[in-house]
Amino acid sequence: MTWAPGSLAPRPGAAPLRRMLAAQTAAELKLVLRNGEQVLLSLVIPLALVVLLVTVPFITLEGTADGRRADFFVPGVLALAVMSAAFTGQAIAVGFERQYGVLKRLGATPLPRGVLLAAKTLSVLVVEVLQVGLLCAVGLALGWQPQGSPLAVLVLVVAGTGAFSGLGLLLGGTMRGLTTLAAANLLWFVLLVLGGVLFPLSAFGAAEPALSLLPTAALSTGLREVLQDGGTAVREVLVLLTWGALGLTAASRAFRWE
Repeated sequence: MTWAPGSLAPRPGAAPLRRMLAAQTAAELKLVLRNGEQVLLSLVIPLALVVLLVTVPFITLEGTADGRRADFFVPGVLALAVMSAAFTGQAIAVGFERQYGVLKRLGATPLPRGVLLAAKTLSVLVVEVLQVGLLCAVGLALGWQPQGSPLAVLVLVVAGTGAFSGLGLLLGGTMRGLTTLAAANLLWFVLLVLGGVLFPLSAFGAAEPALSLLPTAALSTGLREVLQDGGTAVREVLVLLTWGALGLTAASRAFRWE
């Protein structure tokens, strides 16, 4: 068998961007699912929290009957799950990847920074499909009666993922691992309390307009507007898109490989 001249010559060069993105997304997804801490934060804690909040009335909801606690808390915990996966878990993982030199090695490859950030965000979206499915199943079993358009919910979740992912990549891409760990967990707790997950924003009085601009508040309020009242949550989507544009832009400029 003979080969034409030049047919076996090496062809160095980077793969097409779409192949890079697909391969890196698959690798990022495997890393997330292998990380026990991220699985706990993204899946186990939200599931336990929704059961606790719905079944144990230690938080009183004015104007909400006990039988309808699920209608308030399930959308809030859905927002918390998106934040846990896209912000807290991702920020911590990226921070330690930088500290251990993983990102430094990726930086020596043809992989562009933008493709890496996009792959990390897409892998989070895949995890959120599992999150949303499990939380909805548990919520329905607890008496939740969702309304509204699934498309509106999808738009909110995607916009929320972009907002939280940008903030997580910005945090993890600029701080050391241990610093990121502390900061991400602290912000997770602050947003849990002030972001409309546990308490209606109206409970905070004069601070309500400012708190409604937080990404967690926008996502939890928007999901309730859609799933409780059948609304469209246009304002909340715009807030999340603004956070996403600012966060992802800042992350792409400030992100450091080492």
